[in-house]
Amino acid sequence: MTETIPDLPKLRTIEFTREARLLRLTLNRPDAMNAINLELHDDLADALWFAQGDTGSDVVVITGAGRAFSAGGDLDHIARNAANPHLFDHEARMAKRIVQTLLDIDKPVICRLNGHAVGLGATLALLCDIVIGAEGARIGDPHVGLGLVAGDGGAVIWAQRIGLARAKEYLFTGELLTAQKAAEIGLINHCVPKEELDAAVDAFCQRLLKGAMGAIRATKILTNLELKRLATAVMDAGIAYESVSVRSADHLEGIAALREKRPPNFGGK
Repeated sequence: MTETIPDLPKLRTIEFTREARLLRLTLNRPDAMNAINLELHDDLADALWFAQGDTGSDVVVITGAGRAFSAGGDLDHIARNAANPHLFDHEARMAKRIVQTLLDIDKPVICRLNGHAVGLGATLALLCDIVIGAEGARIGDPHVGLGLVAGDGGAVIWAQRIGLARAKEYLFTGELLTAQKAAEIGLINHCVPKEELDAAVDAFCQRLLKGAMGAIRATKILTNLELKRLATAVMDAGIAYESVSVRSADHLEGIAALREKRPPNFGGK
């Protein structure tokens, strides 16, 4: 009996394409550098849920349209949450769903890091199994620069990729790393010239697609077991702490400073 391959969903902020057994998810707000607003945040949860159960694919690629992977949170969206903190409750639930679903996908997930990945954009990239970045891209989690706790996944994945000491350094400062530096310290897998990015991603995907997919999937399940345990332990507390920081004076100051293009003057409240 032939298995039915489902039709690709139609979402406003994420584009789906299928090439044989390869499924591509492209964040599609290029004019905003794929910054994550409420619609894209919700679409991410739905897109990953589809990818998890898609019988038509064995490998998933996640990338961004235009010159960025994702520039993090959309500033207007962040300001709206700060002005109406109760609205963050929905986003908190969706953040947990995004992380949990991405970790539950048993097929390999490859990040084509075509440009900057910031905040939740960085978390999304780093939760992928393999990250191949283009020279010129930068990656980092500057939640603290907006007076926010890095509670939507950064505290889970950074230490798993580069160790606790380095993770604390970059999460405490919000420093953005070049793709070359990120590859050197093991935060991402590879950094290649921008013009070679597509060839590098495609070659790696084809290598996997020609492999013993049952064994590859089971190996991913095993290697993700501890990561899923950690995410389960950390995410509730992380979202709770971030929810508190959304309501803080420092967060409002961080937003104002970013809008006014000046250094923030945090007061610790």
